[in-house]
Amino acid sequence: MSEEFGSKLVARVVSQKGTCSAGHKVGDEFMISNTTREGMCAWAYYALFPFASALMYGGKFPWESDPNRCTVACPDPANPVVFELIRKV
Repeated sequence: MSEEFGSKLVARVVSQKGTCSAGHKVGDEFMISNTTREGMCAWAYYALFPFASALMYGGKFPWESDPNRCTVACPDPANPVVFELIRKV
């Protein structure tokens, strides 16, 4: 299937504390669309996936002030990496 569907997103690292085992650092960016991208930690991707899916298909989150953005943390509580998902409109 070569046809694109859904919005494209950018996942940008906005905060990183401790030592990220994948080496992610503030400013790193990953494109997310209907295909996966190399370079993003799988654990972070799995945490982001439900939120990314909602944004890709028009969803929004009531706790976010911008309907095209969402902030999500990776699941490592000792070394949290926080991503901002940004819907490209």
